[in-house]
Amino acid sequence: MKKIFIGILLAGSFIAKAQNFGAINEILNRLEETKGINQNLENVDVTNKKFVLIKDFDDHTERDFIIIKGKEATYVEIFDDKQTNESTSNVFTGDIIRKKNIISLRADMLENKKVPLPVAKTLLLTKQKDILYLIDVNTKERWIDEESFNKK
Repeated sequence: MKKIFIGILLAGSFIAKAQNFGAINEILNRLEETKGINQNLENVDVTNKKFVLIKDFDDHTERDFIIIKGKEATYVEIFDDKQTNESTSNVFTGDIIRKKNIISLRADMLENKKVPLPVAKTLLLTKQKDILYLIDVNTKERWIDEESFNKK
């Protein structure tokens, strides 16, 4: 409720201040880009892309990778224990389905063995400031394109 009120107040102030609709449209486009909605990224090729997610906890660090090769995908989890400096990993393989900006990942093989409950992720492809992201629609985690990550 608070967000809606602030949004209405903000929109009202923009309308009162802006004399032309071009400025308002530009502001709305930037807001939509920030949220990752209304982007036409159907022509963006994600083949041979690697997306990275790093989570830091008190006792360990998790590095997760999604590697897309055509319709095949590899999902890698790497756990780094901070106390023992040991790393363990899980390598899942599976497939993806892409419809417009939505990518569905289903990884049902763990190191070439079928798992009873596959890893499934539904991801929204977004682009912000020329950087590709995958946003997990369930957890809101943001996976960044490794090429963009290495440029910075």
